[in-house]
Amino acid sequence: MSRHFLQQTFFLAILIIVTASANLITDIDITWGDGRAKMLDNGNLLQLSLDKFSGSGFQSKQEYLFGWINMQIKLVPGNSAGTVTAYYLSSQGPTHDEIDYEFLGNVSGEPYILHTNIFTQGKGNREQQFYLWFDPRLDFHTYSILWNHQQILFYVDGTPIRVFKNSQGMGVPYPKDQPMRLYSSLWDADDWATRGGLVKTDWTQSPFVASYRKFSSDACVWAGGKSSCSASSGSWWDQSLDADGSRKLKWVREKYMIYDYCRDHARFPQGLPAECSLSP
Repeated sequence: MSRHFLQQTFFLAILIIVTASANLITDIDITWGDGRAKMLDNGNLLQLSLDKFSGSGFQSKQEYLFGWINMQIKLVPGNSAGTVTAYYLSSQGPTHDEIDYEFLGNVSGEPYILHTNIFTQGKGNREQQFYLWFDPRLDFHTYSILWNHQQILFYVDGTPIRVFKNSQGMGVPYPKDQPMRLYSSLWDADDWATRGGLVKTDWTQSPFVASYRKFSSDACVWAGGKSSCSASSGSWWDQSLDADGSRKLKWVREKYMIYDYCRDHARFPQGLPAECSLSP
């Protein structure tokens, strides 16, 4: 059986898992916002809202140490300038690890910017930014994180957009020891989010609302200092890009990437970070 067939079967299986995922009440805790975050439709839909006084947020009930995480999100419609919808895995503390999606709002008719970053041992500065090939305000789309010992992969609707490989052999820390929770928040960042802060939040458009559904996690749950996984777990444990995935990644980078820290020589005059030598 070919690896390509197995890869396609894997994504079909994940799609089925997402479709049949548990009610959000089972997996998610609303953590802040003073009533601005709401569970609707008997827990099948979650909405975060932002007004002039506060945003809102949630987190997963469980912590994970490696896994495949999926959420369908519909972003703030209309004029979302100044707002940020963050969706990320993170551990805690000054040397935390973090895997970020941040959706930077814009004025009506202008595209969202998908900002991604990876922190290891408290150090980030690994930004890559993209436009999307669809309007993420009009419908739900699936944003996924695959995190195993070899690499971290970011997916949008099953299309890979970013890979961060384990480069420990080159002295680059890799997230492998700190369990992480899934978090999401909707907040005001008009000092930087839209055109570097030039476009401010129009509060006459508030409340701003982002919607979530169909969360799924095929992951190693961390509890009581132990992992639920054995030596290996599921197809994602050693998952990497096949030839088709590599072609799709190349397509995204060529057509939709608008910033890559690994190409920013002005920012790193003493030389690009070591992991950039492994960049696609």
